[in-house]
Amino acid sequence: MNNAVKKVVILGGGTAGWISAALLKKLLGNAVDIELVESDHIGTIGVGEATIPPIQHLNNVLGINEAEFVRETKATIKLAIKFENWKQQGHSYYHTFGAAGKSLAFCHFHHLLKKVNQLNDDSQLWQYDLNYLSAEAGKFAKINTKDPIIDMPYAYHFDAGLYAKFLRKFSEKMGVTRTEGLVEHVQQCPSSGFIKALQLKNGKTIQGDFFIDCSGFKGVLIEEKLHTGFEDWSPWLQCDRAIAVPTERHDKTRPYTRSIAHSAGWQWRIPLQHRNGNGLVYSSSHYSEQQAMDTLMTNLDTKALGDPKVIKFKTGRRYQQWHKNVVAVGLASGFLEPLESTSIHLIQSAIVRLVHCFPHQEIQDSLVSEYNRQSKVEFEQIKDFLILHYHVNQRDDSDFWRDMRNMKIPDSLAHKIAIFKENGRLFREQNDLFLESSWLQVMIGQGIIPQDYHPIANNMSVEHINEMLSKIKAIKNEPLSKLPSHDDFLQLFMKG
Repeated sequence: MNNAVKKVVILGGGTAGWISAALLKKLLGNAVDIELVESDHIGTIGVGEATIPPIQHLNNVLGINEAEFVRETKATIKLAIKFENWKQQGHSYYHTFGAAGKSLAFCHFHHLLKKVNQLNDDSQLWQYDLNYLSAEAGKFAKINTKDPIIDMPYAYHFDAGLYAKFLRKFSEKMGVTRTEGLVEHVQQCPSSGFIKALQLKNGKTIQGDFFIDCSGFKGVLIEEKLHTGFEDWSPWLQCDRAIAVPTERHDKTRPYTRSIAHSAGWQWRIPLQHRNGNGLVYSSSHYSEQQAMDTLMTNLDTKALGDPKVIKFKTGRRYQQWHKNVVAVGLASGFLEPLESTSIHLIQSAIVRLVHCFPHQEIQDSLVSEYNRQSKVEFEQIKDFLILHYHVNQRDDSDFWRDMRNMKIPDSLAHKIAIFKENGRLFREQNDLFLESSWLQVMIGQGIIPQDYHPIANNMSVEHINEMLSKIKAIKNEPLSKLPSHDDFLQLFMKG
């Protein structure tokens, strides 16, 4: 019996729904029909305005023209996240998409800094990072080079609503069908438990062989119908609320995101071409809603363009992100707060993973199991990275930060911190989204200075290392004088 998937139904639009539609249609082509069901009466949660570099791969696979994308989504360039007040009040550091210096074989660059004691001044690490230097200078241009020492990886800030509209137009041109409507009933096969069809309030019935649940936190298919259950990670990631508000843009557009820690959470500032995205992520156990609202609204540096919107969430993941003939994508699959801009990437990786595991003749348990295993690992690795920011702090001004510092953390993270603290070693887990350079920057930025360095560094004298550092610093600084301002780049790029 042939149970091949011929019709995929996506429930929900927004960023999750339209990325799913665009990628599946582009990669599977005419092998499947794709129908997306959404309603203009259901709003989307636009917390995903900042991204990480793998989004360029997504756009390249889709064949999206970068200048058109930047123009249509009001995008700006993102070189880094600047973390302010996280280690302690008044201290700041960057997590850039670049890598500091130049590493030796089997010996990372920071071991050389440690040997000559530069790492004791944590600001020194970033002096060898072109992304940092460009972010601080407010400059950017695409550097076409095969030399990794002057490579400048980047991502984007964009308007999530405009991005969804952009992808909708793109998807419909490829043949994706969009159906307007609200789901009234979900038909389920009584013997297999598979979803058969969506009955809409307008009387339409949308049948399908495979369903993608992009219905947000509700998880209409994956949770309300299939009851897959939710793994709660709030003991580690205690922020459970966000308040978002748009504001007027600045005269000069920074090429980085700002993450500003407050006494019970943190505030994002995301620069777009036409406005700024602002919001406060906080713990309702440590802030009342009014306290959070006051904290956000008194810390805006441009005029608000709308009323603040409160978003409630729980950090964690579905126990099974693929169950029967349903895959959950986006908020329906789980939620990790936007601290490291991973929300849109998790949508992208979920669909890429689905393409790798897409059923041929029928849905096989082995592929479902492998999909869920990989999803679990990905979420857990990101979870550890987020916990690191909160746990390793030196703030003593509020119960929230003391609670974060004193909580028991996952053994996997405790092990990674202990190794780095003792000898500066970083071991990246297989397929970890974050490279060693990311873990290094947050560890150092949060105040973990390794006690020792790799013995390979002893193959070079202090004089030789200092000479090499001077040359690297000169190479990293050399492009700066030639780079245009971020705003000038955007204007020229969009005309091209």
